[in-house]
Amino acid sequence: MTLAELRAQIDLLDDQLLKLLHERAELVHEIGGLKKESGLQIYAPEREEQLLQSLIERNKGRLTPESIRAVYREIMSASLALEKGITIAYLGPEATWTHQAAREKFGASVQYLPQTHIGDVFEQVHRHRADYGVVPVENSTEGAVDHTLDMFIDYDLRICAQVLLRIENHLLGKGDRAKITRLYSHPQVFGQCRDWLSREMPGIEKIEVSSTTRAAELAAQEPNSGALAGRMAAEVYQLPILARAIQDKADNTTRFLIIGQQSCPRTGLDRTSIMLGLRDQPGALFEALRPFDQFKVSLRKIESRPSRRKAWEYFFFVDMDGHQEDELLMAVIQELKKNCSIVKVLGSYPDIERARP
Repeated sequence: MTLAELRAQIDLLDDQLLKLLHERAELVHEIGGLKKESGLQIYAPEREEQLLQSLIERNKGRLTPESIRAVYREIMSASLALEKGITIAYLGPEATWTHQAAREKFGASVQYLPQTHIGDVFEQVHRHRADYGVVPVENSTEGAVDHTLDMFIDYDLRICAQVLLRIENHLLGKGDRAKITRLYSHPQVFGQCRDWLSREMPGIEKIEVSSTTRAAELAAQEPNSGALAGRMAAEVYQLPILARAIQDKADNTTRFLIIGQQSCPRTGLDRTSIMLGLRDQPGALFEALRPFDQFKVSLRKIESRPSRRKAWEYFFFVDMDGHQEDELLMAVIQELKKNCSIVKVLGSYPDIERARP
């Protein structure tokens, strides 16, 4: 075939795709109407993840699983925007890793509401000014984000989904890399790039700022300055990438939580997060952990945080396999209530770590 003939076929296919997208949008609109009549949420994270997994399994063509996700993410985002003006609060400003995680989950068509602090994200969702919030909870290199855990002590919100985002930190700056005398970035990013910086830029002045976006903004304004930030920040502030993917661990990943008013229904492959308050007595932690062994429920993680209510009192945050409505987990939670001063279910949501190959 000639180039013109191939392009003509693509034009025909595009016309068919548009027609099918409009037909899909009409069906989504009908589903939205039925949900509103029944008082159900328009956005269903559990259905979204099941659909994406099914599409990837059925994919027989050249498109990669990542490409399938990206295409359908925007199709679903456009459908959400048609049904309801969904607003997403996230730890801003624009182009932070949290913004990128939010875009990966909700696409480009919904409304975004950047917030200065993690607590502000919780507050916006709590006051129904945002439908959902996106906050970081842990990094595979630097560990837990304590401030996010602390907010679950103060707010009665639920985790309804999670996002795993591969973090690639780049060295951004204008001009010659050798002339850079100071670097801006978030403290965690400096930690993630510690070995590279010691080896490639020893003695460089490192200035900690509130976000990688702020770092890029300052580097764009000041001569002989650089920033450690992501690709989105480089695009927003038009900064050349002087060195790519300089994080010390190639698989550096941050986990983000989607918080809302309700948890998700079961998907069959779920994770549940809970918060425990222990009584001040010997063996309290041992007794609290006993039900997990008794009912053979796998723990995914456990973190401790000061309660901020009484000196030397701690809360424990636990992730476990399963859904809070599963019989085994219901039994575990009942046993926990016998030995703990506080048992708070933070939410059940699709476990994308186990779902993806």
